[in-house]
Amino acid sequence: QVQLVESGGGLVQAGGSLRLSCAASGRTFSSYAMGWFRQAPGKEREFVAAISRGGGTNVANSVKERFIISRDNAKNTVYLQMNSLKPEDTAVYYCAADAVSNIWVVFTARSEYEYWGQGTQVTVSS
Repeated sequence: QVQLVESGGGLVQAGGSLRLSCAASGRTFSSYAMGWFRQAPGKEREFVAAISRGGGTNVANSVKERFIISRDNAKNTVYLQMNSLKPEDTAVYYCAADAVSNIWVVFTARSEYEYWGQGTQVTVSS
């Protein structure tokens, strides 16, 4: 079991950057595959990026040229660096975790994650 808390969201102008952080409780963070999802009002929660226990990544095509996911197991934290932000990036961003034994696996579907944070709002103005 793990508790997740996102931070780093806020208001930014188009073209700007933000770095989101997801802090996990406990001492088993390295046992979890991690992911970032986002949800805009009236829309389904969509996949943004994921990272395996070993650091392998998968980033959605819509953001792969602009967003970078990383993790620091010593700090029990996963990050989402967002560059060249656009108004369409406006959403609540959620951190997710799932315990896996395979060090290389990454998950891209909502149903594959067991634990979720409460989300952090990102608003990009034009």
